[in-house]
Amino acid sequence: MELPPDIPPEQSLITYPSDFPIKVMGANVEGFATAMTHVARAFDPDFDESTIEQRPSKAGNYLGLTLTVHVTSREQLDELYRTLTTHPMVKVVL
Repeated sequence: MELPPDIPPEQSLITYPSDFPIKVMGANVEGFATAMTHVARAFDPDFDESTIEQRPSKAGNYLGLTLTVHVTSREQLDELYRTLTTHPMVKVVL
């Protein structure tokens, strides 16, 4: 997701500030959604956990979440992606 540093902001496909949906998948375990809420709030203090969309996998082993986070810059969005992808409960971030 990170754009090369030589791409100027005016060529970005995202306009900031923006409410940006991020899909996160992890094991369907107690506390996964809560942990992702804490990460989202670190980047968007007004993040509303009631807006999280949840979709369990067909077998129920995994849980997909859509977090819509208010981002104000490409740097903030890049750091959010880095934080989510390195979180021990997260398998995939889209």
